[in-house]
Amino acid sequence: MDSQKEALQRIISTLANKNDEIQNFIDTLSQTLKGVQENSSNVLSELDEEFDSLYSILDEVKESMINSIKQEQARKSQELQSQLSQCNNALENSEELLEFATRSLDIKEPEEFSKAARQIKDRVTMASAFRLSLKPKVSDNMTHLMVDFSQERQMLQTLKFLPVPKAPEIDPVECLVADNSVTVAWRMPEEDNKIDHFILEHRKTNFDGLPRVKDERCWEIIDNIKGTEYTLSGLKFDSKYMNFRVRACNKAVAGEYSDPVTLETKALNFSLDNSSSHLNLRVEDTCVEWDPTGGKGQENKMKGKENKGSVHVTSLKKHTRSGTPSPKRTSIGSRPPAVRGSRDRFTGESYTVLGQLSFYDASSKQLLYSFKTKFTQPVLPGFMVWCGGLSLNTGMQVPSAVRTLQKSENGMTGSASSLNNVTQ
Repeated sequence: MDSQKEALQRIISTLANKNDEIQNFIDTLSQTLKGVQENSSNVLSELDEEFDSLYSILDEVKESMINSIKQEQARKSQELQSQLSQCNNALENSEELLEFATRSLDIKEPEEFSKAARQIKDRVTMASAFRLSLKPKVSDNMTHLMVDFSQERQMLQTLKFLPVPKAPEIDPVECLVADNSVTVAWRMPEEDNKIDHFILEHRKTNFDGLPRVKDERCWEIIDNIKGTEYTLSGLKFDSKYMNFRVRACNKAVAGEYSDPVTLETKALNFSLDNSSSHLNLRVEDTCVEWDPTGGKGQENKMKGKENKGSVHVTSLKKHTRSGTPSPKRTSIGSRPPAVRGSRDRFTGESYTVLGQLSFYDASSKQLLYSFKTKFTQPVLPGFMVWCGGLSLNTGMQVPSAVRTLQKSENGMTGSASSLNNVTQ
């Protein structure tokens, strides 16, 4: 019966996970469909703008060429009209002189004839008809203003959409998550020497697998990345995972996004144990308070045992420190066994909050060992309230209070090595 129930529970869990995965995919498809409609409208609008710009340029060029033709026509017409008027005047004068010369042939008187002949000779010498050029100053040829747009038509016929870079491929094996930093590496499916830069987008999430469309943070953008690797440093790993995607850009457009990759950031989740904290510390679900009156009773500690759970510490309230003396440190060998929750278990001004101590394999997430006891030596990790701040000690650096305690009780000149041995 129990085994069947467990099997059914596993089936239910599997179905629930699959339904959640399908729902997320449906949300993704719906968002993609909406994006297709919006982006199609945008590119159609941009296409109209581009062609309107081309039409405008063509209209301007056409108008300029029409003006050039009209100006050339006016110039040639003016030249020919001027030359034509001169010729008409010359012809009229020449015809009049011809008529006069013809009449002079009938003159019988020698003196009158000689006089007429001299006049005709002088008039002929001065006649414009003999100084007039009988060659047109301009021709009627207008071929220098003709056009041939055959090459331009061929170029226009080759108009096409911009070449878009292919989607990069993020290599999870080459990605590294360590020391509050994430290094993301990617590569192009094929060489593209027209790529100018890359755009990396990332966001935090608590869901494994494909990015969730709903209930997610916005993508944060890092632009103008020249290489195929980028390191985000100074991160706060307050979520379980981070999503990453990258796209390539040439001088004109950005390409498709890569397939998103989800990397585990191993967020630090911890709990504060109200039942084991110092009497002058008030530990609640989301904060730690310094209580100068030391008024926290054992009933609160018992209540803390019942309600203890994993939470994120989101705030730390600071009160004015009172003149209450700090707990006195006594020799471990001489002091009586410490009662749970009493002051004797703390040293100096080390107002410390402890949880049950558990060790996990960070990669496989398997519990290695967990124990709950009264420690006779300092054990890390621990959470210490000091000067209004809450600090986490993980074994990387030994607090001064612990170093002093170990020196006096163990006669050691340094405690880093023993402490590392304890926390490994």
